[in-house]
Amino acid sequence: MKSDIEIARSIRLRPIRQIAQGLGISEDELEPYGKYIAKVPEQIIDEEKIKQHKLILVTAITPTKAGIGKTTVSVGLALGLNKIGKKAVVALREPSLGPCFGMKGGAAGGGYAQVLPMEKINLHFTGDFHAITSAHNMISALLDNYIYQHKDEGFAMREILWKRVLDVNDRNLRTIVTGLGAKVNGEVMESGFDITPASEIMAILCLAQDEDDLRRRIEKILLGTTIDGKPFYVKDLGVAGAICVLLKDAIRPNLVQTTEHTPAIIHGGPFANIAHGCNSIVATRMALTLGDYAITEAGFGADLGAEKFYDIKCRKAGLQPALTILVATTQGLKMHGGVAVDAIKEPNVEGVKAGLANLDKHIQNLQSFGQTVVVCFNRYATDTDEEIAICRRHCEQMGIGFAVNDAFNRGGDGAVELARLVVETIDNQPSRPLHFAYADTQGIEEKADAVAKNIYGAKGVTFTPAAKKKLQIVHDMGLDSYPICIAKTQYSFSQDQKAYGVPTGFSIAIRDVVINNGAEMIVLIAGDIMRMPGLPKSPQAEHIDIVDGEIVGLS
Repeated sequence: MKSDIEIARSIRLRPIRQIAQGLGISEDELEPYGKYIAKVPEQIIDEEKIKQHKLILVTAITPTKAGIGKTTVSVGLALGLNKIGKKAVVALREPSLGPCFGMKGGAAGGGYAQVLPMEKINLHFTGDFHAITSAHNMISALLDNYIYQHKDEGFAMREILWKRVLDVNDRNLRTIVTGLGAKVNGEVMESGFDITPASEIMAILCLAQDEDDLRRRIEKILLGTTIDGKPFYVKDLGVAGAICVLLKDAIRPNLVQTTEHTPAIIHGGPFANIAHGCNSIVATRMALTLGDYAITEAGFGADLGAEKFYDIKCRKAGLQPALTILVATTQGLKMHGGVAVDAIKEPNVEGVKAGLANLDKHIQNLQSFGQTVVVCFNRYATDTDEEIAICRRHCEQMGIGFAVNDAFNRGGDGAVELARLVVETIDNQPSRPLHFAYADTQGIEEKADAVAKNIYGAKGVTFTPAAKKKLQIVHDMGLDSYPICIAKTQYSFSQDQKAYGVPTGFSIAIRDVVINNGAEMIVLIAGDIMRMPGLPKSPQAEHIDIVDGEIVGLS
């Protein structure tokens, strides 16, 4: 089997104008980034078409460290739907350099179900991540300068809530001190870095409806409190316009193609373990405008990505998914069935059976939102027919649709079974209107309790004194109506990343609260999760290189 990058290079790409023409987008509406990538203006979004077309969410069981394959399934489903004569567009998140050079490698799908050009998408792409990083850090620089320039007038900050960001995994930057040295170097202050996918600017870009909404949200960003206890916003700096200038191009979604030349829209890239984990509202609405079926995904397991997709993105954008697909693998099931991680590629029927409890918990959670659920079994070369049959029979006994996805090996042909099941299910048993996990009118503590108990299966939630202090700011500012975004490990329903399966009897400990006033959500940091990841002992960067002018190791 060829590597992902070898397969990607074997595909003869079509000019992006041809992909756009197939969607009814004129060449004049495109802003090309080379021959095979283009930005598309949000003005092409059509509200009437959005109401007529079907939105499909792809999520997953609790993943292994190698992932479950949601992007491969999402791309594969788009290929499969187009194979059976349907018009489908897939809308995905942009990859971050952190995981690409760290743990997971690339994030453009896999095998014969990829979005292309793979190397560009996985690297600098159209510069959206760089624009978000620059805009975020520009605010940091402007805030520091404001403090320095106005200190003689008695201006000072009691607490600064705004950190810096970088799209690189760098644990040494989690906590830093700035302004050291001569007085002209600025005020000495503590600060730190999050990774760019956790930036509030990233969340704002993904949740903004248009350029006007982008500006409104940027002005609202809370930077901290002044010495006299008043909130201090970006609006007070008078620089919202400058930040919008940096994001002028980034707010437009990116059009590319798949391995079978079907259209794909890629835009925004928050992680679901430390942020809200969904691509942009603009991109999803654009996919709904352009395709009879729009497929999108939300990061990591359904307890993170799917919950935030419904409770944050759909709540704010008024989206109603017609169906949710839950992706499972034998390796994931075996890990949650008590099989040692280094043995999950080996056949183990009993391990698969034991791991079905994790699958069932996710199905139950998704159904609680009113969703019709289909299970997609993402096939790997090491899977046995017996293991797949066990999962199929289990789903049939539960009355849950089941299909095997083999798009990795066979492209669209390998996803026809899934595509037909999706169309049939949407036609005959579409999802009910969304039922959120909590109401806007509930307090932040009540919302956290509802998600922890009903989605994670926890006993409840506790808040550290530091978190309670931040919560008081939330209450004082009247922000309790915002949705919550819980940041926790992606490897377990609990905050213990090694508690596989369906753990019980645990509590969720919130150690910090991050007020994303511009994004209009409250981020709750649970357990020891870090918003700036570290690198593993052997990062993927050790395998990435240029050989004879071509990139290798980016897979």
